[in-house]
Amino acid sequence: MSLIAERPGPGVARPYRFPTVTRRTVAGGEVVAAHLPGQNLAVALLLLDAGAGREPLGREGLGGVIAKAVEEGTAQRDATAYALAIEALGTELVTGLDWDSFQVSVQVPVDRLSAAVELLAEAVRTPRLDPADILRVRDDEATALRMDWANPGPRADAVLRADLYGADVRHGRPMYGDPDSVAGLEVDDVRVFHSEWFLRPGTLVVAGDLERIDLDALGAAAFAGAGGGPALQEGPVPVTLREGRRILLVDRPGSVQSTLRLGHPAPHRAHPDHVPTSLAGTVLGGAFTSRLNHLIREVHGYTYGIRGDFGASRRFGRFAVASGVQTAVTAPALVEAVGEIARTQVTGVTEEELAVARSWRAGQLSVELQSPRAIASALTTLVVHGLPDDYHARLRESLLSADVEQVSAAAAAHLRPEALTLVVEGDAAVIRDELVATGLGEVVDATV
Repeated sequence: MSLIAERPGPGVARPYRFPTVTRRTVAGGEVVAAHLPGQNLAVALLLLDAGAGREPLGREGLGGVIAKAVEEGTAQRDATAYALAIEALGTELVTGLDWDSFQVSVQVPVDRLSAAVELLAEAVRTPRLDPADILRVRDDEATALRMDWANPGPRADAVLRADLYGADVRHGRPMYGDPDSVAGLEVDDVRVFHSEWFLRPGTLVVAGDLERIDLDALGAAAFAGAGGGPALQEGPVPVTLREGRRILLVDRPGSVQSTLRLGHPAPHRAHPDHVPTSLAGTVLGGAFTSRLNHLIREVHGYTYGIRGDFGASRRFGRFAVASGVQTAVTAPALVEAVGEIARTQVTGVTEEELAVARSWRAGQLSVELQSPRAIASALTTLVVHGLPDDYHARLRESLLSADVEQVSAAAAAHLRPEALTLVVEGDAAVIRDELVATGLGEVVDATV
């Protein structure tokens, strides 16, 4: 009798239909909406071109500070009065930051949406930005980052990012900044950044029953007090690959584990190969059933889990692998991971592997895109990356129709094992010689 169960095959992806997208220009801004008939909850999201990529070099972390500061009262109400007003509607401000955008949203019953958008706009356009509040929020953010950076991972992530893109550009530094960059922010830094990027109209994204929603009135409320034109958008950053691998060693004395971060630059989000490339990433490392997880976790037992995938923003992308392994198996785990990436780049994927990846990715759409908030988030993807309005409507079919030749070609084109940067954060005194012996690349001491 065997205790080893046979892995079940992929199921049939559930059907999914993305709602119709509506666009209109209102009061100098754009409204992008999705109709969810019969839905009693609605989401309004103000999307601003004020992502981390807009922060000045050396002032990383401004977006995170502003995300907290907008909840500290407005020109019209102090923090307590504003909190009472927003809570009276049964909602809260939800802020989000990525490389390309700053987002503020509310989710309320449809009949309260107009009042909620007015309060949202009040916080975004006219925050109090009292010096004492700004400094307190800044110090809280810096303290949180210090606590986070005391753990394995953040330093390795920062070293990898700097090596891929260069520390002399904003996207070569951590998206939320580091403890020192945030602690160094001044009141004027926050106020100037707000005045430059948060008073532009932006885009109002709405997901709800549009038969019960006045989009023109919502747009007028969201864009009241805004001015200036859209921000100038720079084009994609050219994919520049390193000639030859190298290992960057981040010393963590006494560590019983090594944190691994492997990566290289990759295409931006709107690249035409996005779907087959994402499927190649899923087969290689983007799911629990992936090649990397099977090899490193199940076959060798080096880790509890390893993940590798492609990620992209409007201007740049990257392929990255992340894991943690016991110190004693650092070198062999690194060798096996690089070998599996190289094998996938050369041999591509199999029909069996791709069938699992297609079914999972397409099937997730019917799960992930259920709620008004999820629909609103999907709409922001269209706006930020300039994708067609029917992108999500066609995405399921695009995933299911991708064949082995397309996905293998994407793996061959966009996986570059020979150009990988290999970051290892661990006890350098213990693992250095073994890393050198792997022959994977020059071993260089790295600091953050």
